[in-house]
Amino acid sequence: CEDQHDFCLSFQNAGDLESTLNILNVLDELLSAGTDRRIHYMISKGGSEALLMALVNTASSYSPNYTLLLPILHLLAKVGHRDRRIGVKAEKVDAVLVILRLLRHNVKNSRRAAACLWVIRVFCSSVSTATLLGQNRALDVVFDLIAPPTATHTHTINPDTGPALCVSEENCRTAAGKGYIAGLLKLYEDWHTHDSEHEHLQIRRAFLHCLHKATKICLGRTALVTDGGIDLLYTTVQSCLLSKAAESLVEPSVQLMRKCYPKIPLPLTSDHSAYSFPLPGRPLGVWEDDPGVYDGSFEDDSDEEQENEESDCRDFEDDLESDVGSLTARPEPDRPLEQLQQYTHLFPELQHDFQDLESDSEPEESSDEELLNGDSEEKTKSCRRSTENSRNPDQDGRRCLNARDFRSFSCPQTPEDGSGSMVEKLLEKYGSFIPHHDPRLYIAAAAQTKSVTDYSILAFPDFWGHLPPLGPEPMANRKPHVQRKKVFEDVQRLLCPEDIINRVVFDMEDTSVQCSSDVPTDSLRFFSKFESGNLRKAIHIRRYEYDLILNADVNSSSHHQWFYFEVSGMVANVPYRFNVINCEKSNSQFNYGMQPVLYSVREALEGRPHWVRAGTEICYYRNHFCPNRGQRAPSFYTLTFTVTFRHEEDVCYLAYHYPYTFSALQSHLKDLERSVDPRKVFFRQQTLCNTLAGNSCPLITITACPPSRAWRHLHQLRNRPYVVLTARVHPGESNASWVMRGSLEFLCSNDPVAESLREAFILKIVPMLNPDGVIHGNHRCSLSADDLNRQWLKPNPSLSPTIYHTKGLLYYLNSIGRKPLVFCDYHGHSRKKNVFLYGCSVKETLWQSGSPVNTASLKEDPGYRTIAKTLDRIAPAFSFNSCNFLVEKSRASTARVVVWREMGVLRSYTMESTYNGCDQGIYKGLQTGTRELEEMGQNFCQSLLTLRKNAISYNSRLVSHAAAILDLDNSLLDHKSHNCFEDDEPPCAESIEYSCYSEPQRAEELDAEVNGNTSSTEEEGEEEEEEEEVKEELRNGRRRSQRKSSVLSHMCRQDSLETLSMKSSACNGINISNTYLS
Repeated sequence: CEDQHDFCLSFQNAGDLESTLNILNVLDELLSAGTDRRIHYMISKGGSEALLMALVNTASSYSPNYTLLLPILHLLAKVGHRDRRIGVKAEKVDAVLVILRLLRHNVKNSRRAAACLWVIRVFCSSVSTATLLGQNRALDVVFDLIAPPTATHTHTINPDTGPALCVSEENCRTAAGKGYIAGLLKLYEDWHTHDSEHEHLQIRRAFLHCLHKATKICLGRTALVTDGGIDLLYTTVQSCLLSKAAESLVEPSVQLMRKCYPKIPLPLTSDHSAYSFPLPGRPLGVWEDDPGVYDGSFEDDSDEEQENEESDCRDFEDDLESDVGSLTARPEPDRPLEQLQQYTHLFPELQHDFQDLESDSEPEESSDEELLNGDSEEKTKSCRRSTENSRNPDQDGRRCLNARDFRSFSCPQTPEDGSGSMVEKLLEKYGSFIPHHDPRLYIAAAAQTKSVTDYSILAFPDFWGHLPPLGPEPMANRKPHVQRKKVFEDVQRLLCPEDIINRVVFDMEDTSVQCSSDVPTDSLRFFSKFESGNLRKAIHIRRYEYDLILNADVNSSSHHQWFYFEVSGMVANVPYRFNVINCEKSNSQFNYGMQPVLYSVREALEGRPHWVRAGTEICYYRNHFCPNRGQRAPSFYTLTFTVTFRHEEDVCYLAYHYPYTFSALQSHLKDLERSVDPRKVFFRQQTLCNTLAGNSCPLITITACPPSRAWRHLHQLRNRPYVVLTARVHPGESNASWVMRGSLEFLCSNDPVAESLREAFILKIVPMLNPDGVIHGNHRCSLSADDLNRQWLKPNPSLSPTIYHTKGLLYYLNSIGRKPLVFCDYHGHSRKKNVFLYGCSVKETLWQSGSPVNTASLKEDPGYRTIAKTLDRIAPAFSFNSCNFLVEKSRASTARVVVWREMGVLRSYTMESTYNGCDQGIYKGLQTGTRELEEMGQNFCQSLLTLRKNAISYNSRLVSHAAAILDLDNSLLDHKSHNCFEDDEPPCAESIEYSCYSEPQRAEELDAEVNGNTSSTEEEGEEEEEEEEVKEELRNGRRRSQRKSSVLSHMCRQDSLETLSMKSSACNGINISNTYLS
């Protein structure tokens, strides 16, 4: 490096031609050998500036000496490509216009023009430099150099300098305004037509690259569409697919078509939800713009990273809390202490006298008739009728039941006197055989559920129930180029509009559509106006293809992800394509093996009531639709999948994930309550508060009854530590409810571990924090259009009552000196696999944030990791390496952080469950089902035992069940996760986005081009021969380096795809063809 620095100084001080050429030669030899480290060292020592000054000084004469100038240009191109500030440096020494002047003077000299173009290309790394060149009509010069393949007496220059100039939006506007895009399309078509043997793929790819850059602005995209570019690209890419040699042209063409496809507003009357709800203090119909909806700042699931392109570039460490004061301070409560007395009644275990323990009478059970009666009797009858056939059944009530009898959108009719209800006939024929699910209880619960639209129709899977499939369900294998196939089909809509049906077959806001006799018999029928349903509109596109539009969260215009709808009228064994066209997230597990879930009424009636993973040809990618607010709004994403139904005229349901409604929770709680022995299990269901819509938010207390009313037994019960569990704050995270179901059933079971847990803890459980959102099919928000997991800092009692009172309950526990030992909020995660915990740690946050604070003096109980380590040992779906215990500023208002910071709960967690499956352990490669989710809920409760293992009473029965939990048997199967990077998904096999598509040029490729520019043929012009003679004299005796010198190399590999070849024509015209840089 010192020798290199000395040569740079000698180069600056050289006074004669031969010395300068010798120095250039040695410099090039030094830079060509080894790695880029030497070049970067030269740059750091002012090498770029020295070469730029040499260029300016040499080119300033009236007749520049090209024997010297060409080596300078070649070396400057190689060095400049590695200097990020080369453009700015060139502007400072006035080298930009000098190189442009040289290009104008040498348009007929192939070698000189190529050298000038390379230098211009590297100068354009600076937007301001590219703009300056454009203002001086550099585009005109560059595009004049590009000739069609049949031209003679012209010089065909690689068009790669065009994309470099188009880094400037001003230059893009110039290119579109002057018709260069139409010219490029014509040239690309000509080259495609004449290059049947695919000998000039590099040139053709270069044209596509140039078009990509020129269409980065709206004006350029419009020009491409107007000039027939999409039709041309579609036609040429189809022929490229027929030849493996032309495969490299397919992806750039597809991406260009996607980018330029005209933006189309969604076919909706408004971006806002079809449902609205009057909020306290706000007049009905007054909408507030959703903060951060279309500015790319909305966040995804609970503790996930933000789901947009900008977030990927965001420095994660900047979001970490690095202020020790903020991490360790305990904020003041958000309400006066006297207000907390209202929560006393929510702790009956602390006042109950357990007089029933002295009685030997059997517990009373409520009859089904009592559960069905009450104030809601009329609505119960309506819900019953909703499951009946629209046609009157036979008088004897024995008619055979078919799947089509259960289409929920059939207008319910009251059966004639004497005819039995469909529900009773179902139960009479099949019976109720699903554990902890009674259809009668479900109907009774649904009758009491309140909604904006006053749902009276039940979805069959919800009231009939679900059993997990018998076998495992592997992740779906993604076929190569499946997204490309779907994009081609999308492009055909634009090119062949006459083939598109474009008929609305379902509209949530227009009931006449689905009931109309105009709906053809060969069309599928859709419905979603039932609890947790979400499908706003269905449009028939082709015979077996439908576009589906999801409804936004109530009182909102965003958060489209959750879907749940009914479909019927299908033909068996025919593949139907479904496109959910208004998804908002920038990526999805649907790209990594996840499938939607499907429920068949026909299968259920035949004894297989399963939600199963279904769908093929699944992919998720950015589309051309946009919100109605304007074309400048960001695009949506398409989830597309194909379903082949097994049965003719079946009634099926499709959902994002396994549905779990509020009514399902209510009926499940009622079933659990009547299943436990009240002399052993203290199970109490209370109402924490009412929601905005008037639904009750249940609070469950579970613990063990004392053996007797003796003071010591009651004292032991009332001094048990508390554990608080919550779930379903985000309505679309139905997997959280299935995990909670597993926890509830386990805690109420006769399992010896469950018995020990009840004896060791008092568990307070809020199984559904957002009932209103769940009922209305929301994805993320409540009826107030707020993300309730961002309201914990100062929850509004009117707009966020469930959060306000859950926090109040925790405050009350703190006020009586009984802060929870564990708090855990169950969530679902849409971007990662496995199940994992997020917790809070001062030290880990400071370490990760790079804080200079000495953490050695900070005391922190490491017990916050105990549960995660236990779960990693006993739960097959759990991944410890996916856990983190960092406190982010953006999560300051979440339950996890607020309960940790304000209540001082060391073990405050968010538990995330994947929608997809696992990539480690015994479940690796399998999608997660309800069985695995319920198992995870059971495993979490089991892990609590480790916190009290020194206080519980051991017996042989407990030890045999809890050996793995308490780490008593090290020989048991170990489920530990090992690779801490496994949960980070690799880039999708096909590009989800298209706006950022580019073909970056590698330094090695540019070096090869520059090196090739010094090779010559026997019939070169006299001037070039004289230059070669001079260089040949200087080259004698010098050792060639491993990387050939761009100044003196005489030979180049003729078969290399990265060299620039020059062939003289019979008319002495020169044709220069170059690689397209990838």
